[in-house]
Amino acid sequence: MSLPTNSTLLRAIAIMEEVVRTQGGVTAADIGKRLNIPKPTAHRLLAQLEQEGLIKRELDGRHLVPGQRMKQLAFGILASPSVSAALRAVLQRLSEQVGETCNLSVRSEHEVIYFDRVETNWPVRVQLAPGSRLPLHCTASGKLFLALMPHEQRRTLIASLSMKPHTPHTATTTEQLEERLKHIERERISTDDEEFIEGMVAVAVPVYDRANNVLASLAIHAPSMRQPLEKLLEQVPLMREATRELESVLEE
Repeated sequence: MSLPTNSTLLRAIAIMEEVVRTQGGVTAADIGKRLNIPKPTAHRLLAQLEQEGLIKRELDGRHLVPGQRMKQLAFGILASPSVSAALRAVLQRLSEQVGETCNLSVRSEHEVIYFDRVETNWPVRVQLAPGSRLPLHCTASGKLFLALMPHEQRRTLIASLSMKPHTPHTATTTEQLEERLKHIERERISTDDEEFIEGMVAVAVPVYDRANNVLASLAIHAPSMRQPLEKLLEQVPLMREATRELESVLEE
């Protein structure tokens, strides 16, 4: 991509787009090459964007990823009435089809954040409101985000996790977690087999953006006494249909 040489604003926007587009982060050198921006200019703009909280450095200190301010902008767009209503309609329809609670979540640093959730009418359920923050290593959505990110980024992130045991089924070592992530990476389906809350199971599938990066996770939850995990997995085809609808909404 070649940008007008005198357009600082367009260059800054292009840099932010490149940071968002590149799953696992991008280096300053990569940005300069891809956007044909002189090295001094690229470093100056990156420093300004980092200072404003629009981008930040990953744990390795080299790769750049969206900062808190950019994430807040993204959440604001998702929460706008026109977008959020369309997303909720998809969740509502899926919840009615499977008869269980459905949620849409995103990753923020070391946690999963519930963006929206449609509850089932069953008396036995786990109530986690939108905005709830959950761990990565023992939730279906959290493990999905870990499994589908670049391996180097995954290793760095896992090394920084506390790996707290929530139930006897929680993976508490890197080796245990990596073994589960390999299967998820291959199948593109993640599960929580009573790893976060005893007696509760979940299945999650990815929602992609146009660049085929994982944008969000769509999950369904149920008490294991009502829906054993094997039974819940039968709903994956319906979940895949729902993700295609969600992706269409987010591309508009």
